[in-house]
Amino acid sequence: MHSPWTDVFHARERIEAKSTDQVEAMRAAGLVVAGALALLRAAVTPGVRTDQLDRLADTFIRDSGATPSFTGYLGYPATICVSVNDEVVHGIPGSRVLGDGDLVSIDCGAIVDGWHGDAAFTAPVGEVDAAHAELVEVAEQALWSGIAAMRLDGRLTDIGHAVETVVRSRGSYGIVEEYVGHGIGREMHMDPQVPNVGRPGRGPRLVEGATLAIEPMVTLGSRHTRVLDDGWTVVTADGSWAAHVEHTVAVTAAGPWVLTEADGGAARLGALGVRTPASAG
Repeated sequence: MHSPWTDVFHARERIEAKSTDQVEAMRAAGLVVAGALALLRAAVTPGVRTDQLDRLADTFIRDSGATPSFTGYLGYPATICVSVNDEVVHGIPGSRVLGDGDLVSIDCGAIVDGWHGDAAFTAPVGEVDAAHAELVEVAEQALWSGIAAMRLDGRLTDIGHAVETVVRSRGSYGIVEEYVGHGIGREMHMDPQVPNVGRPGRGPRLVEGATLAIEPMVTLGSRHTRVLDDGWTVVTADGSWAAHVEHTVAVTAAGPWVLTEADGGAARLGALGVRTPASAG
């Protein structure tokens, strides 16, 4: 069984290029998402309920003049996805109380003037085991390596290859394959799918104005997953804990532009020696 969000892609791979003005419009949506996630990250503390986080995000997004992307999407009942411990993605907020030592992944989307932004983070709740803290760090490193691979005239599979290379180099982690990154624009999920594994140099070329959501999902065990009876929440098949991270990124002549990061990705990509529109200007 798959979550409904896996069934929204078309059969044919293609990358839609956006104009400069359209990418700027997506940046507005991305900044709302960045602001919401910053607020949520600060609110992740032992004792907070996941539905409290959902209300916090909903209020922030609407007060920012945006619309939540997730609410009602294919019937999804909340503003954000909150996935805890062995939950990988698409966890529904509710009465669950976060406890010290948990790992929580929060996925958020917003629409401004018809354009989408989509991003996610995984954070520790209080003090976590060293292995769980390292899991988050590995996922983050893999995400930024994948973003760094979004070079003009590169190939789509360069991204997943970069993600996989980092994860494999760090230990025996699982990389979820059933759920992948995606194109994004006037729809939240568009072609092409962006796997987090694979050989480089394949698939369509990365053209200027391409906008993709890059989202590794890394586990401490098997890569395999299953969906709970709620029809949404994806958990690891072996009960191992997971981390999910994501950013919406545009390909530009000056390098990748992370639309859902406040600084456009300048700090993290700069540390990797990658030029960005912010560092170029």
